[in-house]
Amino acid sequence: RPRHRPPCRDPPGRRERLHHRPAHALHTVQELAGRDYPGSGDEKVSFQVVTEHARSIAYLIADGVLPAKDGRGYVLRRLMRRAVRHARLLGIDQSVLAPTTASVIANLGDVWPELTDQANLIEQVVTAEEESFTRTLAQGTRLLNAAITRTRESRSGSLPGETAFELADTFGFPLELTVEAAHDAGLTVDEERFATLLDEQKKRAKTGGKAKTADALRRQDTYRELSAHLPRTDFLGYEHLTAEATVLGLISGGAVTTSAPEVSDIEFILDRSPFYAEAGGQIGDTGTLRTEDGTLLRITDTRYGLEGFRVHSARVVEGELRTGATGEAAVDGDRRKGLMRSHSATHILHAAVRAILGDHARQQGSLVESDPLRFDFAHFSALTPEQLTRIEAAVNGHVLDDPAVRAWHADRAEAEAAGAIALFGEKYGDTVRIVDIGDFSRELCGGTHVAHGSQVGTFRMLGEGSVGSNLRRIEALTGHGALRNQDTERRLLDEVSALLGTRPKDAPEALRKRLDTLAAAQKQLGRLRDAELRSHAEQLASASRQVPGGRIISQRVPGLGADDLRTLATNAVGRLRDDRAVVVLGTEHDGKALLVAAITPGLLSAGTEAAHILASAARTVGGGAGGTGPSPAPEAAASKPSTRP
Repeated sequence: RPRHRPPCRDPPGRRERLHHRPAHALHTVQELAGRDYPGSGDEKVSFQVVTEHARSIAYLIADGVLPAKDGRGYVLRRLMRRAVRHARLLGIDQSVLAPTTASVIANLGDVWPELTDQANLIEQVVTAEEESFTRTLAQGTRLLNAAITRTRESRSGSLPGETAFELADTFGFPLELTVEAAHDAGLTVDEERFATLLDEQKKRAKTGGKAKTADALRRQDTYRELSAHLPRTDFLGYEHLTAEATVLGLISGGAVTTSAPEVSDIEFILDRSPFYAEAGGQIGDTGTLRTEDGTLLRITDTRYGLEGFRVHSARVVEGELRTGATGEAAVDGDRRKGLMRSHSATHILHAAVRAILGDHARQQGSLVESDPLRFDFAHFSALTPEQLTRIEAAVNGHVLDDPAVRAWHADRAEAEAAGAIALFGEKYGDTVRIVDIGDFSRELCGGTHVAHGSQVGTFRMLGEGSVGSNLRRIEALTGHGALRNQDTERRLLDEVSALLGTRPKDAPEALRKRLDTLAAAQKQLGRLRDAELRSHAEQLASASRQVPGGRIISQRVPGLGADDLRTLATNAVGRLRDDRAVVVLGTEHDGKALLVAAITPGLLSAGTEAAHILASAARTVGGGAGGTGPSPAPEAAASKPSTRP
């Protein structure tokens, strides 16, 4: 070793980078709050919460997490809401998450490049979430502060569980924030009562059909009974749509049996099967089983009874099925082809969505049917028409390139190292199946797929919409379904073009002109109608009769609807100089008598109501009086007559 160490030298430019490093998130919070970070007290905690949570929020969003009601998204949403609340405690009324996360990105983006890459996404997500929670916070805070005041006045020391539950259930106010606010006020929260109310709500949801029924639980016991002595089914469906198979187990009426007669609805287990069991979003196969003795079954569904235990649901069409029977199991080939097209299209769609919207737009669920497919993904806003067009074009572009579709197996670590996408929440074994579509899609998947991309056919997007917080859904058609949809739209366009007397390409502009003309005509018609009603009201007012106590107009007016009749009565009573006047008008509408009564403010102030007069008039024509509500409030009576149909 040298006797003297050489002096430590910084890498070139390090001192300059440190000197010019952007402001820390804490400095941003201080600027927004208008004061320095304190040495102690509650404000110190609030400064720390906003600063540290901003860092966590930025990292989570950059890692693909979006705010949600459960799972990782719930953790993120809780962090964001807690940071916003502490910012409000510091007196920061403006946006706080966007500038603080921007400081995090500016300081740590060179160390964590994902922060810089996802900077726009982080800004959009935190801005939208803070705006949404600010509205929730304002409503919930008013209710919470009022409840805290009442609790203090009652000297109970504990905020009722009902209040905490209402804040959470109605305003989306997390229990943790309620507990924290109560603690700051020197109170506790009846969390036991809150838990009871939450449990009752869950039970009500289960009663509504979200829980397993007793019949389903009994069926699981039956599956366990069979699985104890039956081998797992050998699945042949990747290569074959038909197979010779033997019936190993039979279930009828929820119980294990050895035979099932004609017209029975049953479930059965095969030793080998080409039927795909519902999993990974792809629905189960359907088809037939014909045994050697001539028994025929129509298979309506295939699913996993237990993990790895394949159950076929069927109806005996002919003959009697017995355990041990051997026959040919055949998958509905056309339906399976549609499912394969949809499943491969779903993978291609996933790749296109992530390429256009960003890596955060990961698949959150899917329903792979032959027509249509459904694809759920994480995203914080509605897609623009331009984005939808780009996604559809990207999918069709990949399909036309006719990429090879290849399935291979590896252990989980190898698959992840190879960049295979695993869906969050799905269960995978130690050995996984990976499906590659060209060089742009690689996912862990056990489903069935086409051999080449072009077999997907045409991809046609039906629409996109929200199905939850930061969760979007695309529905689309492939193959024959997409072609039928295009044919239908073309026929509709041809029909519209024929009605407009123009060519299909000119139909939109022609229709726009027609609608503009119609709108102008309706506006003109409305003005003429108003003028006619005013003129008619003037005639009615001039024909009013003097009676003891005031003036009255009572007349049948044919050809008017309820709204026009009400307008006419209001205009007429407003033209009478006497402050004690009544207007009763009647007409026939859809074979029924329709009456309207209106009175002047003077009678209303004297305690007379239009409803009383209308009831008497209705009895005269042999009916009863309904109405849209009571007479106007006293403060409105001086300037507004009372009308009631």
